[in-house]
Amino acid sequence: MDVDLRKLRYFVAVAEHLHFGRAADALHIAQPVLSRQIRALEGELKVSLFDRNRRSTSLTEAGEQLLADARPLLAGAEALRRRVAEAAAGKRTFTIGFMPGLVVTSAVRTLLARHPQLDVKVLRTSWDDQTDVIHDGRADVSYVRLPVETRGLGMRPLLTEPRVVVLPADHRLAGKESVAVADLADEHLLQDPDAVPEWRDIATELRTGTRVPQPQVRTVEEKLEHVAAGRGVVVLPLSTATFYTRPDVVHAAVRDLGPNHVCLAWDASRRSRLVQEFVAIALERSAGR
Repeated sequence: MDVDLRKLRYFVAVAEHLHFGRAADALHIAQPVLSRQIRALEGELKVSLFDRNRRSTSLTEAGEQLLADARPLLAGAEALRRRVAEAAAGKRTFTIGFMPGLVVTSAVRTLLARHPQLDVKVLRTSWDDQTDVIHDGRADVSYVRLPVETRGLGMRPLLTEPRVVVLPADHRLAGKESVAVADLADEHLLQDPDAVPEWRDIATELRTGTRVPQPQVRTVEEKLEHVAAGRGVVVLPLSTATFYTRPDVVHAAVRDLGPNHVCLAWDASRRSRLVQEFVAIALERSAGR
């Protein structure tokens, strides 16, 4: 059975909005048309994707599975469209994603030396999109910080680095070269606790139920502003903390935190010689650090 990508896009819109009317508005189509397309998709797959009643719409287990699989499939289709359009326009580009604190200059220079006519671009990523840029074709390869969802990706480990806690300059622990996770038990973490499970397991605010809902803080710069204002602390890889040096925050090593792992990632379904050449370059450069 061939899967209609248009129907998949319609399904994802409904799954994300959990409301047929709002999904139809977002897609700029009539709601009856959207409903017919979803019923047709359910008929083709021979499953029910949504539980619907007058008050709500929710995903069935089959719907949850399709949503998980549909997103990377649609992203891959968009990546294909981008590459074909670039080829038709006579462009030969190669884009490298990288997380804050990671310096990719050496590998970029090596690639350019080997391919002077290649248009090499770099793309700064974040915790939220460091693998999305591969799936949707914005980047050919990406330097990622673990953990990430690895499905559909080729991965090669490059390096590890210590993690540090970033504190206000007037904090009681400021000036210490290193601290233990237990020293941070009473602190307010400005991150998802799952990102630092060692802290999560001993945190006072989690144990007592006093942790307040967190505003979404996406960038390193935003996190550091909150730290400097005395609203909490963050745990970052050492290279990120040192890259964003500022006088109103300090950092200290956390002795009993495991290191951050950096990998190079790419679309595992692609058979690109240029991607494989860059993987080799990145591995060589990381070994020579």
